[in-house]
Amino acid sequence: MANDLDRRAVLMAMAAVPVLLAATRIHAGTAPLVSVHKDPGCGCCGGWIEHLRANGFAVRASDSEQMGLIKQRLGVPEALASCHTAEVDGYVIEGHVPAAAIRRLLAERPAATGLAVPGMPAGSPGMDYPDVAPDIYDVVLFGPAGQQSFARFHGGREI
Repeated sequence: MANDLDRRAVLMAMAAVPVLLAATRIHAGTAPLVSVHKDPGCGCCGGWIEHLRANGFAVRASDSEQMGLIKQRLGVPEALASCHTAEVDGYVIEGHVPAAAIRRLLAERPAATGLAVPGMPAGSPGMDYPDVAPDIYDVVLFGPAGQQSFARFHGGREI
């Protein structure tokens, strides 16, 4: 009987490990690694990368002279293109997408290629300047099924 109790305790402990690890990750506020591809001459990409880091994302950035090819390989529509392209947990992130929208994407896991903020709207992460009024802009969900608004922001605030 003592053997059965010991075996049950070991099995219960083994079953609890993945749950505890997941809970620890959520509690710690960690997020998957974001791999950023950027043009070496772009200055605003660094601001977006710092925004992600300040919001708990680990970021690895690499410069590339072949951004057009990277966007094409990752399925970014030309109309949604911006200055940098990132990959995170199986999704593509194009442009100045706020961290809150990326977190929502990763939580909801829609069937899509990724998110984009076309152009470089004033007030978006990395494009926030003290003397410039922030724009209202959409974060676009895109993929094989088309494109749709995923979220709307005024500067860094979701509306």
